[in-house]
Amino acid sequence: MEHFAGIDVSLKDSSVCVVDATGRIVREAKVASEPEALIAWFRGLGVEVTRIGLEAGPLSQWLHAGVGEAGFEVVLLETRHVKAALSAMTVKTDRKDARGIAQLLRMGWFRPVHRKSPDAQEVRALLVGRKLLQSKL
Repeated sequence: MEHFAGIDVSLKDSSVCVVDATGRIVREAKVASEPEALIAWFRGLGVEVTRIGLEAGPLSQWLHAGVGEAGFEVVLLETRHVKAALSAMTVKTDRKDARGIAQLLRMGWFRPVHRKSPDAQEVRALLVGRKLLQSKL
C-alpha cells in the first residue's frame, strides 16, 4: 500500500503526518527540522513512504535537498495552492497543516515547485545582501 507524508516546516521542530492510500493517518510526530533527523524518522517508520511533501519556503529548500539525497521522493508544493486548499480549516495548527499536505499528496492535488540549485540560492543571498547594504548607504 502507498503511503504519503506531509511536513509542515518550522524553525525548530517540524510536524510530520503519514497517511495511507485510503487517507487514514498512520503516524504523526514532531521531528527536529534537520535533514538527518527527518531521514532517521522516515527510516524507522516501518512503512515505505511513496512521496514526501513540503510547502515551499526558505527552510524547505534545505530539507528538500537533504531528504532527497537520502533516496526519498520529495516534492516542494506551491505555497498559494497549499494555502487555498487548507483555508477551509477553522483551526490552523502545524499538525493540521501536515495532515493537509499529506492528503494533498495522496490525492494528487498539488503543483510542484522547482528547487533552485545551491549556487543559485547563494547568488540570490548575495544579491539580497548587496541590495540591503546599498539601501542603508
